[in-house]
Amino acid sequence: MSVRSDRNGWAAALLRVAARPAAVFVLAGILAAIYLFLIRPAQLRWGATDEEVARPMPEDGLVASPAFDATRAITINARPEQIWPWVAQMGYRRAGFYGYDLIENIASGTGLRSAQTILPRLQDPHPGDELPISGVASIMFGGVERNRYLVWRGTEVPPNGVFIWQLVPENENQTRLISRIRWRYHAEYPARALDLFTEFGDHVAVRAVLHGIRNLAEGRGTESLFAQGAEIAGWLLGMMELAVGAVFVLCWRRWRRAWLLALGAGLLLQFVLYGAAPVWASAPLPWLYLALMVWCWRRERSPQRFQAPA
Repeated sequence: MSVRSDRNGWAAALLRVAARPAAVFVLAGILAAIYLFLIRPAQLRWGATDEEVARPMPEDGLVASPAFDATRAITINARPEQIWPWVAQMGYRRAGFYGYDLIENIASGTGLRSAQTILPRLQDPHPGDELPISGVASIMFGGVERNRYLVWRGTEVPPNGVFIWQLVPENENQTRLISRIRWRYHAEYPARALDLFTEFGDHVAVRAVLHGIRNLAEGRGTESLFAQGAEIAGWLLGMMELAVGAVFVLCWRRWRRAWLLALGAGLLLQFVLYGAAPVWASAPLPWLYLALMVWCWRRERSPQRFQAPA
């Protein structure tokens, strides 16, 4: 009887020790499943119609069986010849990308702001020309047909990835700008790390680029650096809250409550990244959630929480 009790005691102790790490793994699994089955499919075709997703685009075939195949689109109240100059001049150390300048234009030598005017010296890209995309990476121009399409492609032979921009007139005053990216994961590191960054970040970055081109072609400026900073700060805070929430699960006495808090942080992070809510609505949310987490942390540390009732 004593041996059986000891065994049951050891088993119960082992379960208690394993419960918290297991809860963190379950949390990660839930957030990953939400991304893979809900968020990713929608983001891979953000703004695009069924016909646009199925439509062949120039140099599609350069990347066979891609791991990442995304088609996004936006309607712009302008003609193709009014939109083309903004597309043609994009690039690092060129006109920028009209999206998150605080990230994309760091150390570019052209200033943090993407160009707000058309730059004549950048209006004539040719196939094979180098195209810097960051301070450490470059790709090259592929096919170019003025006012119709522009292709970026990897420098490998055959290329590991291709990024296509296509202008399709809808009527006399409106044009669909369609972007498509197709690429394969690299087998080697650290290129695989860049692939993972692209997997999660491309949805956010391309959406911002499309909005930026639309705003410029329609005569509006791109988002201010202050608004960009507020949005990026919200992402970083959300990531920190998720990490801290996971630590709370491992450390708090009431770890199940901490698990719900961490789950909320993960869902909020996914919303501010992929929800496409206005900055004024999404940027304050991580700060409000931080206040909630601090309040819960103070309650957890309060000695009164653990005093036995009189």
